[in-house]
Amino acid sequence: MMNTMTTDELTIAIAVPLEAEHVELIRAVDTSVTVLYDPELLPPERFPADHAGDPDFKRTPEQEERYWAMLNRAQVLYGFPNESPAGLARIAASNPHLQWIHAMAAGAGGAVKASGLDTETLQKFRVTTSAGVHALPLAEFSAFGILNGFKRSAEMAQDQAAKLWPELRTPTKLANGSKVVIAGLGEIGMETARIARALGMKVSGTKRNVEAIDGIEEVTGNDGLPGLLADADAVVNTLPGTPYTENLFNKDIFSAMKPGTVFVNVGRGTVVDEEALLEALDNGQVSYACLDVFAVEPLPQDSPLWKHPKVLVSPHTSALSAAENRLIAERFCSNLRTFLAGGELPHLVDPIHFY
Repeated sequence: MMNTMTTDELTIAIAVPLEAEHVELIRAVDTSVTVLYDPELLPPERFPADHAGDPDFKRTPEQEERYWAMLNRAQVLYGFPNESPAGLARIAASNPHLQWIHAMAAGAGGAVKASGLDTETLQKFRVTTSAGVHALPLAEFSAFGILNGFKRSAEMAQDQAAKLWPELRTPTKLANGSKVVIAGLGEIGMETARIARALGMKVSGTKRNVEAIDGIEEVTGNDGLPGLLADADAVVNTLPGTPYTENLFNKDIFSAMKPGTVFVNVGRGTVVDEEALLEALDNGQVSYACLDVFAVEPLPQDSPLWKHPKVLVSPHTSALSAAENRLIAERFCSNLRTFLAGGELPHLVDPIHFY
């Protein structure tokens, strides 16, 4: 879909918390674009990149009316209203000239699906994600997880807590020369591959559109994943949660791994059958799991993953960095220039498959 709107008609509304300096970056893209921003109507951030803001924040009835009036004036929104699927559903119903919403998340498809909007409604405007902004922190976290597993950090922490100096020294695994398989060679996967290769690792992986990639030894579709796993030392999942990836990492996939494989998940929790993962941890197929995402979040208190000695639980925070708001604003500015020029926006959410 091409943009035919002239710039003197374009109004952007900032729907989520954002520092004034980053709003000015957006205003500087084109002087004829109007940017609506009222920090009084936005919840304060509790930490960097707290896009939902303080949950205790409440607008007065007058402020609530002003907030939605502001959003309904805009053709473009920076963020989902109230950073929620319900806010997306409401603005889709109340703003007939809405053309584009830029989401803060890299995996915004889940929120779009949760809005309950039908395909016809979703095709009236575009939703872009912040995919790529989180690639570097997630790739660094993936490397951290791999090295934790290779260097036996969980065992060392247990020994330290017990003040135990083992009589026999146990060797660790070298990253250099090891093989990592990355499920999902998109922007996050390719940044992970770059760091892995810098450590001397050999990289293979999966991609929806199978094609040769420079520096990647073998590329297959997800159906070829078992064949890649037989001699992998580490596996990283970066795949989004879709009907096509749900429980992709099941008992058969974990059984295809060689004993002692390190597993890292920075994609979506629904891609992993957690019961199958626990079984693989207990039988030694997986020696260590570094998990940033889970099938249910927050992770239920009764989940055995919390106390498993071979598991590191990260509360879905590995993508966060102090630079995130600036990086997302810069990504939005780049997209805005494309939008104003009539180009095709990158990282669009598919309104049918929600990725």
